[in-house]
Amino acid sequence: MALSLATVLGMVLASAGRWLFGGDLAFLGPLGLALVYLAGGMPASWRALVALWRERILDIDLLMVVAAIAAAVVGAPFEGAVLLTLFSISTTLEHRALGRARRAIEALMALRPETALRKRTDGRVDEVSAAELAVGDVVVLRPGARVPTDGVVMSGRGGIDEANITGESMPVSKEPGEQVFEATVNLDGVLEVSVTRTVGESTIARMILLVTEAQATKAPSERFSSWFGQRYTIAVLAGAVVAFAAFYWLGRDWELALYKAATLLVAASPCAIVISVPAAILSALSAAARGGVLFKGGAALETLAAVDTFAFDKTGTLTTGRAEVTQVVALDGDESRFLSLLGGLEVHSEHHIAAAIRREVATRDLNIADVVDVTARPGVGIEGFDALGPVWAGNSYLVDEMGARIDRPELQKIVGNNQTVIFLGRGATVLGAVSVADEARDSSAPALVALRDSGVRRIVMMTGDRRPVALRIGAKLGLKPDEIHAEMLPQDKVQEVGELAASGKVAFVGDGVNDAAALARADVGIAMGAAGSEVALQAADVALLSEDMERLAHAHRLARRTAVIIRQNLAVAIGAMVVLVTGGLFFDLPLPLAVIGHEGGTVLVVLNGLRLLSDRIRKDTGKAVSLTPPSAGRRLSTSAKQAAHGKVPEKAS
Repeated sequence: MALSLATVLGMVLASAGRWLFGGDLAFLGPLGLALVYLAGGMPASWRALVALWRERILDIDLLMVVAAIAAAVVGAPFEGAVLLTLFSISTTLEHRALGRARRAIEALMALRPETALRKRTDGRVDEVSAAELAVGDVVVLRPGARVPTDGVVMSGRGGIDEANITGESMPVSKEPGEQVFEATVNLDGVLEVSVTRTVGESTIARMILLVTEAQATKAPSERFSSWFGQRYTIAVLAGAVVAFAAFYWLGRDWELALYKAATLLVAASPCAIVISVPAAILSALSAAARGGVLFKGGAALETLAAVDTFAFDKTGTLTTGRAEVTQVVALDGDESRFLSLLGGLEVHSEHHIAAAIRREVATRDLNIADVVDVTARPGVGIEGFDALGPVWAGNSYLVDEMGARIDRPELQKIVGNNQTVIFLGRGATVLGAVSVADEARDSSAPALVALRDSGVRRIVMMTGDRRPVALRIGAKLGLKPDEIHAEMLPQDKVQEVGELAASGKVAFVGDGVNDAAALARADVGIAMGAAGSEVALQAADVALLSEDMERLAHAHRLARRTAVIIRQNLAVAIGAMVVLVTGGLFFDLPLPLAVIGHEGGTVLVVLNGLRLLSDRIRKDTGKAVSLTPPSAGRRLSTSAKQAAHGKVPEKAS
């Protein structure tokens, strides 16, 4: 900035010396020109030499310096000064403008609280540095306080402003067992929170890392513009030499030939082309991050713009993932003992159905059976051992694997209710079953409509649930029967995504856990409700930190708008360059006009890209999430009580 101001001052002095001053003040003109060449030319020369020496690159700075020196040599130092001044100003504006896109990360870091109120074992509270917090520590959040790091609410109820993380415009109600994230704000109530992640591993820390990496990772169009700019610079330098020789051969004196060659250097410089793509990409990445959508680089953003098929996991993605037990069938007639055993298995699972069963156990105030050596079976169920031997719980796939039969009338009746059914058994004997119901998110149907309206060619839903259950949810979302794929194992989803990818770009939207393979197979993997989920953030190309499905439609719209602005920028940059080069070759285009056209085009594409910073993924209206907690079971373990009241992320569907 200081050097740019110095070039402006020098330009003022040079202009005054040229047109106003004379006599004793005539020296101000040359002094001003010298100041411009030093303040504007030296930094550009240094950058050009560093690029040439370290990276073997002939860059745009070199073009500008050579053109300015050529203008001075042929007796037009004022025109060279105009070039250096405008080039210095435009470079400063570009850096400051693109810095706005990067300052979104600095803003996240500024929100992180420096201290926390840690509760000691004797009940006293000490103020400590947030960096000192360890997993298991209990911190006290008073109204208005920022959460010092990720944790789980142990006691208290209150509203949390999560706009900085998920982009939610309305406060989210928090109760015992629910997650809170670093840098969010406790609006009311006093909460005691158990630390689950240190400051260095918190959601904010991972967001900063991911967005920083995303901004450092170039998209294909960025790599092309950079590749093009480097090679085109060499072509321009060679072309200027050829133009000088041609004009001199055609009878122009050497000064005029050199002047026209310098004009061509400026007119053909690819500054606007090189900067047009990064300006749009960085702005879009920052706008998305502010709205709770993380893109892992410009490549994911560009690919999402080209997606014409969306495949969705059902449970926990299109649906709320907060199922409730609707019916219990214990074949021996003792529901309490049946649920106690089932709860003993499901207390080891984070699946949304397991959470529903734990809530039912807590509501009935039951003891849970002691089940050990529990093993999760992704997509089918869970197995373990109690005092009597092996025991299992799962869907119909696991029933078949165990060689069990479900032909009893009581079981057939629960199977026919179009809800998800979980069977409990020993070996080949089924002990009973429970049915649970999950409902579509309020935001799912509007999001699917918005995607279709934006030109998405095909939308499909995939689930491991039974087809009657899938059809019930699909009908509420406006999906056709042929768009619903049910009773799928994780590998089936991967295969289906591969088949869809054969006819176009495919995005898969899931929870990022058991759908990791499908997320990786898709052209764009999108993790839903990924705040706080390490697996989701690692598995997906795009992470929606909130559970508002409409954010997906907004992100898709942003990606398409970014693609449009990139095309606009390239059209403006190439068009301006063609006009200026034509004027330099076949007409007497003055060097100052070439400078204004070149620098003006560069600033124009930067400003056009920065328009994306104002894109609002974050919704201005919304509903606070308010969950009515069931009564806690007095004899559940502490972890089971927390799980019984919390909304646990889905692990399989």
